[in-house]
Amino acid sequence: MVLSDRDIKERLKKGELIIKGIDLDVQVGPSSVDLRLGSRFRMFKMSDHSMIDPADYHDELIKKWDDGQTEIEECTYTRLYVSTKPFILHPSEFVLASLKEYISIPDDLVGRLEGRSSLGRLGLMVHSTAGYVDPGFSGHLTLELANVGKLPVKLYPGMRICQIVFQDMTSPAEVPYGEKEGSKYQDECGATQSRINVDADIK
Repeated sequence: MVLSDRDIKERLKKGELIIKGIDLDVQVGPSSVDLRLGSRFRMFKMSDHSMIDPADYHDELIKKWDDGQTEIEECTYTRLYVSTKPFILHPSEFVLASLKEYISIPDDLVGRLEGRSSLGRLGLMVHSTAGYVDPGFSGHLTLELANVGKLPVKLYPGMRICQIVFQDMTSPAEVPYGEKEGSKYQDECGATQSRINVDADIK
């Protein structure tokens, strides 16, 4: 069952659902919450490598973090680009971008990210596949932005770029995201690179 504006506001008031920095009057719709573009972007770069093989990495292509996690970086993404200036997304380009709001979803809700119709009509896609947000997730969600139109689109940090819908689960998750092993995007700050290489099924 999808939460209404009344349900969303009540959950926020009780602190069960957390969306930091939200303007209730502007961002809460009848059954969704508009979310704003952040200021962090990460773009694909040209590489000497002809493809990305998640099951066959070389050390020089992997960035290792202090917590032991690794991710695709050297062969795929430029450094993190942080700016409050408009970002121009050209036709056929794909970038990762952060959302401005920090979100924490309780164990009995799931979130679904959707695009905004007004931007979709300009050719902007806000996620390639990852529109589902698990119960227990906390962090700044990463958007997978793509311009499938014919003209460049100027994106402004702080603009409403997508919406999230919340749905009740039949019961709270037994092991929410963040507590489950392999919760590799928990507490992300946004524009986080793919960490598919830590998946057990492709090692």
